[in-house]
Amino acid sequence: MQNESLYNENDLLRQVAEGNQLAFRRLFDRYNKRLFTFAEEMLKSAADAEEIVQECFTKLWVDRANFGEIEHAGNYLYRMVRNKTLDHIRKVAREQKLISQVWANISKTDEGLQEEIQKKETQELIEQALSALSAQKQHIYRLSRENDYSHEQIADLTGLSKSRINNILVETLKHIKTHLEGHSGTLATIFWLYSWDRLL
Repeated sequence: MQNESLYNENDLLRQVAEGNQLAFRRLFDRYNKRLFTFAEEMLKSAADAEEIVQECFTKLWVDRANFGEIEHAGNYLYRMVRNKTLDHIRKVAREQKLISQVWANISKTDEGLQEEIQKKETQELIEQALSALSAQKQHIYRLSRENDYSHEQIADLTGLSKSRINNILVETLKHIKTHLEGHSGTLATIFWLYSWDRLL
């Protein structure tokens, strides 16, 4: 049975290499969920895991002519997803380190950073930006920023997952930053750095 399974798997790869879309779909259906679970366990992010798996299958199809001689399709796909996931983790780590460094530098040179964000004029601009968002996003933002609730507390109150809460806050903060950029690029940068430091 194992040899038959291996034969079918390799046969699928050969058909994919020949441009057979049905074979590609069967390969996708066979491994998509397993690869997604594998990546999500490493990333702790369903959105990032889904994107990486999709990128790997896209690469497999685009470069399909080179995969005709590959054996053990499952092992090959797992390696693709693993390597892509590790690259993503490294990239995020570098970006987070850079943000932390910039934040530290700004904090040293401008002790009034939080005061700048809390100025009346800035708060009015933030309220303008929030007014364009859904009631749910406004509510979650206020729970986090005004009431200082943790992601876990907000999740308990709203029934949403912590990862969803974090995604909503990121979307909201990006929207506010874009709105602030229309008035002051410096203010938008200060807001983003101050807000990002408080995300998960």
